[in-house]
Amino acid sequence: MPAPRTVLLTGAAGGVGTLMRGLLPAYGYRLRLLDMAPIEGEPDAITADLADREALREAVRGVDAVLHLAGISLEAPFEKILRANIEGTYHLYEAAREAGVRRIVFASSNHAVGYTPRPRAGDPLIPVDAPHRPDTFYGLSKCFGEDLAQLYWDRHGIETVSVRIGSCFVEPASVRMLSVWLSPGDGARLFHAALTAEGVGHTVVYGSSANTRLWWDLSSARALGYDPRDDSEQYAQKLLAEQGELDDTRPEHTVLGGHFTTNPPQWPH
Repeated sequence: MPAPRTVLLTGAAGGVGTLMRGLLPAYGYRLRLLDMAPIEGEPDAITADLADREALREAVRGVDAVLHLAGISLEAPFEKILRANIEGTYHLYEAAREAGVRRIVFASSNHAVGYTPRPRAGDPLIPVDAPHRPDTFYGLSKCFGEDLAQLYWDRHGIETVSVRIGSCFVEPASVRMLSVWLSPGDGARLFHAALTAEGVGHTVVYGSSANTRLWWDLSSARALGYDPRDDSEQYAQKLLAEQGELDDTRPEHTVLGGHFTTNPPQWPH
């Protein structure tokens, strides 16, 4: 499909959203921004919650595609995850269906398969058809989002690329992140490929750079035209000196989801 002219970017004030606001326009996109928080310097941004269905209808009107990054990005009480990540994603898909939007890129997460054992030396990489094994309510919401995307493709013909994002930061901050790091530049390249590839139906891809210590299979992402250029290995020496190698006696080091599986980031008590 030709590159969309206008893309609705939800979660535009968040960490990944802020990075993509700066990078995606270079690919020719005109971004329409939406977030529940005001975005400084963006007077035309839409300030709305995903529960505001009328605001979502207005937001998707006339757009060529949606990059859906909005929602809670850490663990939270189930009721909050339900409202923001599950019901909110449903509301977005319904608004897109009503408006005739045919392409969504959904920010899934590696935490949808967080209890999957990480590969050791010589093991095959983790495939995209690995069974859902969510490590938190947050991970569970990403399983729902992937299944919702499949339903809307099968029932309504809305194409989705579900990107199981690893850790999209300027630099990796832990030894685990050396395996799942997605550089901002590669993030923009991957989202651009997901927005423009032909005939994706519902495609699940892992979202990371071409890391030397990679844990998962990037072939479905490469099939979209994604050509990652970055590698976390440049940060390895410093992180290993500070933190040491992953320790197989620690449960959080044996699975893909890391500390989300044993001591997930918690909401305030």
